[in-house]
Amino acid sequence: MAHNNLNFALNHMVNPRWTPQQLIETAAEMGVRAVELRNDVGDNSIVDVASARRAGELAREHGIEVLSLNALYPFNVWNAEREAQADKLIEWVDAAGGKGLVLCPLVDANDSRDGKARREGLEQALIALDERLGRHDLKGFVEPLGFPISSLRFKAEALEVIDALGLAERFSLVHDTFHHQGAGEQAVFARRTGLVHVSGLDDPMISFESMLDEHRVLVDERDQLDNVGQLRALLSDGFDGYVSFEPFAPAVHQHPEPEQALRESMDFLRRALA
Repeated sequence: MAHNNLNFALNHMVNPRWTPQQLIETAAEMGVRAVELRNDVGDNSIVDVASARRAGELAREHGIEVLSLNALYPFNVWNAEREAQADKLIEWVDAAGGKGLVLCPLVDANDSRDGKARREGLEQALIALDERLGRHDLKGFVEPLGFPISSLRFKAEALEVIDALGLAERFSLVHDTFHHQGAGEQAVFARRTGLVHVSGLDDPMISFESMLDEHRVLVDERDQLDNVGQLRALLSDGFDGYVSFEPFAPAVHQHPEPEQALRESMDFLRRALA
């Protein structure tokens, strides 16, 4: 099956040196119809309602959809601090005209909670976030992180809790190709996926168990993560949303021609999936 109509998006992590304005304008120049804003890219972060509103207004002027603000972390450790953080970020997403908020779980080797306590924390967070997101008709994009020390590695586990709580209309998954491979999970849950993040690993000497965010590059023919296979499975099984580029490697962020590098990666994926 050919997949020529990939819906690409740009996560601000493609180039944290860009301002939100530059991110949006670059997306428009490239014919990319959606972006993800972030609250963790230094001086170019969304930092308040005013910066979120400015980004949203500019996006609308250029016909660009704001998919998300990335991210609430660690969303599955719910306490007064997280509650205040969530309320703030949800207000920003709403001000930007975004669809929803990306939710990332705790990654901490010192997390002493057992499986039961972790599940209870996830349930508490989802219930609280359902109410808060619902006030603005926003979605929650749950992104299991595949690191061995992650408190929520598997999409199947997230879906089990979402469904047990009856919250499938509010929460969908982020399928991150890096974390999917890191977790060793096979099922892709295409019809429960609201957003896909893509990045590559081009060093064959780095194992899936030891790879870190700093190794995440743009996808090309050297890719070790089977991004093409993952995308083919998602698209064939019914995913029709956005595929958003999210590389963390300093080499990508410092690339002298970032737009050209993105175009080359997009072209590679289009050819491979055709």
